[in-house]
Amino acid sequence: MLAMFLAAIEATIVSTAMPSIVADLGGFSLYSWVFSAYLLTNASTVLLFGKLSDTYGRKPIFMLGILLFLAGSIFAALAEAMGVLIVARFVQGLGAGALMPIATTIVGDMYSKEERAKIQGYLSSVWGISAVTGPLLGGFFVDTLSWPYVFWLNIPLGLLALAGVMIFFKEDIQRRPARRVEFKSSLYIMVLVSLVVLILVEGGLGIQWISFEMMILIAAGGISLFLFINSERVSENPMLPLHLWENHSIRYANLTSFATGMILIGVSSYLPAFVQGVMEQSATVAGFTLTTMSIGWPIAAAIAGRLLLRIGFRLTSILGGTALIVGAGLFSLLTPEKGPFFAASASLFIGIGMGLSTTSFIVSIQNSVEWRSRGIATASNMFMRTLGSAVGAAVLGGILNNRIHDSLEESGLEQEFTVDSANLLLNREARSNLSGEALQVFKEGLTDGLQLVYLCLLFLSIISFILILRLPKKG
Repeated sequence: MLAMFLAAIEATIVSTAMPSIVADLGGFSLYSWVFSAYLLTNASTVLLFGKLSDTYGRKPIFMLGILLFLAGSIFAALAEAMGVLIVARFVQGLGAGALMPIATTIVGDMYSKEERAKIQGYLSSVWGISAVTGPLLGGFFVDTLSWPYVFWLNIPLGLLALAGVMIFFKEDIQRRPARRVEFKSSLYIMVLVSLVVLILVEGGLGIQWISFEMMILIAAGGISLFLFINSERVSENPMLPLHLWENHSIRYANLTSFATGMILIGVSSYLPAFVQGVMEQSATVAGFTLTTMSIGWPIAAAIAGRLLLRIGFRLTSILGGTALIVGAGLFSLLTPEKGPFFAASASLFIGIGMGLSTTSFIVSIQNSVEWRSRGIATASNMFMRTLGSAVGAAVLGGILNNRIHDSLEESGLEQEFTVDSANLLLNREARSNLSGEALQVFKEGLTDGLQLVYLCLLFLSIISFILILRLPKKG
């Protein structure tokens, strides 16, 4: 639970601090890359770590994940440029690729089918603790100290988690002859996801859609996809066994997790920017609007643990899908005048939806496979959610950047300002130095762009609900 806390608090504490980080380091157009870099390596290695844990045991891979996460945290805290921070987030993402899925898998190993629903609900309480402490600590560090402290915080917690796992986790498994793990598949999927994110973030802004460079990127992405599928088909020990997708519970749970991953990143990445840049509130207030989402998540997850035993995972998931639609609907109505409390209520419903649905998915997936496939089955769900977040950060970041760029062109200020100049909105002193016209243009661009982002979230929540309805009625 302590190791999971590292990854859980990272989602809330960094989101709260990001406006201040960008105001300090610059590079607003790279805003989404700070999230995409973390999610990119997370998504591309989660399957690898899941497969390695099935082959060599959970403990050594889990400890490796903690060490990588701590190394990335140190580099991030020392970063003096946005490019360095993004590289550090790549390393952090490598570690996170092992933390979340293997922690969840360990719980699946330790407890019986009947106990898993209740225990997974307890495990989700980690998100509640991180929800309360993450945004508050993030806001406190930004307002009174400095943003590197959001990364330094990981070091003592990570070392304590590492010591605890080394001393107390006794793994007793029957060792089987280790088969060669296909590392090539992990490389192919990393290249593929990297190219997809690059295309979606820079398309139409840094790289024109109709250009030789874009054609090269698309062709390289297609080749990477072909190589990944071919590698999986011929491998004796595939990274993501295709037979898992024949299980209806796994197939539709994973597809829904892809969509909800996009929703999650859309809220956690850009809500603080809206609250600070448009509503002109402090980092602490911005953190509060995210806190409600992360409080709603564990409470709903704990309730889901009980509901699963009474009404089954499908109906519990449907309740979660309904809450997601309500939350996304409220976000689509969000304006600067409605204030942070309205934003916080929308976040709450998103959290409730995530708590009900994700707990249902994990329990149903783990109950449908045996030990030797449980690691990769659990990791496949984490992979799809993280992949959704990576793609979501790219798509939604691209929409926001393009809208701000269009606002500058329409106002005739594109010669004086760039998309990166939106940094000025996130710094109280710099914002006061902007002319009345420039301030209005940036506010309108950011508002319009984020409203488009929130309309996308509503569309994604409807897609999620439709996919949940496809889950098997019994299982």
